[in-house]
Amino acid sequence: MISEANIDGVVLKLFKDIRFPETPAGLYDPLRYMIEIGGKRIRPRLYLTAYALFRDSIDDDVLEPAVGLEVFHTFTLLHDDIMDKSPLRRGKPTVWTKWSGDTAILSGDVMQIDAYKRIAKVPANKLHAVLDLFSKTAAEVCEGQQYDMEFESVPEVKMDEYEKMIGLKTAVLLACSAAMGAVLAGAGEEAVKAMYGYGYELGMAFQVADDYLDAFGDEKVFGKPIGGDILNEKKSWLTVRAMEKVSDRQAFMNAFLAKAETPEEKRNKIETVKKMYMEAGVPEDARKEIVRYTDRAMDAVRNLELGNLRMEFLRRFAEKLVGRAK
Repeated sequence: MISEANIDGVVLKLFKDIRFPETPAGLYDPLRYMIEIGGKRIRPRLYLTAYALFRDSIDDDVLEPAVGLEVFHTFTLLHDDIMDKSPLRRGKPTVWTKWSGDTAILSGDVMQIDAYKRIAKVPANKLHAVLDLFSKTAAEVCEGQQYDMEFESVPEVKMDEYEKMIGLKTAVLLACSAAMGAVLAGAGEEAVKAMYGYGYELGMAFQVADDYLDAFGDEKVFGKPIGGDILNEKKSWLTVRAMEKVSDRQAFMNAFLAKAETPEEKRNKIETVKKMYMEAGVPEDARKEIVRYTDRAMDAVRNLELGNLRMEFLRRFAEKLVGRAK
């Protein structure tokens, strides 16, 4: 079986050796910048982890899709940062602040094209299945982002609406990564479906964890200013749950929608909303939800009879992904 250390080594080399065209520099420098500032490379790691369950070595002809999945994810971040007006990404200035919004849009467009070119470099007998899966996923990610933007203009979002949104915006790309790895490893239809389910449930856990960490994480670890969702009045998992639980919904909404322009006003708004989250037990609810989704991810693959070693392999991946918020 392919080891975690082997996968780590492959991923490290892939992104150390990644290349984009040199000119025009104004188009491609932001791509290099976004890749160089790093990230956990969750999607390529999940893709290769799924592949490793069914193969004993990693073939060269399945490496480019691993890069393509990360490039596509990075493209979505580049555009998300514009829409969310985020000043930082992984502790560094976002592309739209370092260059311009126009540059971020155009560089994001070419990044998406680059992702497709890499995804298409799969063995010919798998090309149709892989492109169908990836194209469906790419459209779903855009649908999720649209729902997320629409949430900004409505007074309240129900939990089932929020779950549908993060399922599309976040979970389907992890599901695609896991399923694609299984497809290229030659796994059967049921195994591919199971891996898709594993990735989807992990994606749900990951997004709840991300929402939790936005309010209660360590900025140095999280890579973005703490409280950004609160300042942007973003309807995160915490906000949706708070609206279900707070005793005085109007007081909560007044605090959540309060204007905050000066640094002191921003600090006060973040602390006030966080206090109301804690009084309603929302942080504990979020941690329980992360555990619930993680358990569902493991349940998705339980009937594959992978054996203890491979199940532990998947369990460790899940724990590394969301353990920091549990």
